[in-house]
Amino acid sequence: MLSSTPLEARLDERARRFLASAPASRVRPKLTEFVVFGLKQGWACIFGAALLAVLMAARLWYPDGAGLARNDFLTLAAVLIQVLMVAFRLETLKELRVIILFHLVGTVMELFKTDAGSWSYEAEGFLRIGAVPLFSGFMYAAVGSYMVRVYRLFDLRFARYPRRWITAAVAGAIYVNFFSHHYIWDARWALLAAVVIVFGRCVMHFRVFRKRHRMPLLIAFLLVALFIWVAENIATWSGAWLYPSQVDGWQPVGLEKLVAWFLLMIISVVLVAWVYKPQPPAEATQDGSAPAKHTIPAVTRKLAE
Repeated sequence: MLSSTPLEARLDERARRFLASAPASRVRPKLTEFVVFGLKQGWACIFGAALLAVLMAARLWYPDGAGLARNDFLTLAAVLIQVLMVAFRLETLKELRVIILFHLVGTVMELFKTDAGSWSYEAEGFLRIGAVPLFSGFMYAAVGSYMVRVYRLFDLRFARYPRRWITAAVAGAIYVNFFSHHYIWDARWALLAAVVIVFGRCVMHFRVFRKRHRMPLLIAFLLVALFIWVAENIATWSGAWLYPSQVDGWQPVGLEKLVAWFLLMIISVVLVAWVYKPQPPAEATQDGSAPAKHTIPAVTRKLAE
């Protein structure tokens, strides 16, 4: 079972006290579920949100001709964010290992994709590998941070989760296709069909406050991919990187990128699931709450008291 960090436990305790003192009403349970859901999602996105804030600030206020290149500033800022996440125990060391894996997987793909002309970065700064500034890997790390944190904060369980070796094979094929489609047939649509077949029956169970909720895992993949697509529009507007269609003037990232992000979600989920083995949902009572024998994380247990 994944436990909450010390800071999350303190925040939970304060939230519990606040909710206990609030007046009772019929709308209170539903409103509480909605508010807690939003707060948890925002808390899970803290790494990515901080990185996007730095990207936008650099676009708006970083001085031209500064002694430190903007890309190098972004890299140092990303390193500082990661250090603070660990120092203030917003991420556990086990989560950090998963995030580093995301970083490495993303950087390898960045090196290839920029060389192939899929997108480009400003040619400035010293903290880079070839044409890829080192802050780019932190954008993939931000996705990894969200994935491991949401897994813990919502106590994710999965009904009919496919065998992990099958999901690993699909994820491996997706990753290879990100490279191979530049030379041979692009198999993304066949891979998309494989994802639907493999994950189509899987249902994600998650706890927000007092009750568990269910969602088809494919829908969850799509929603997260859409969220990343929105973040990608913000990042390209900030000039962090540009697609060929944006070189002569910024325009929104094409919706076709949603397919790429959807497929990338499969790689992300498999990486997290390989470290945190997906668990089946415990039996629930008729009102949707967890049975007494079911242990839930402190982040929800304290709120539910």
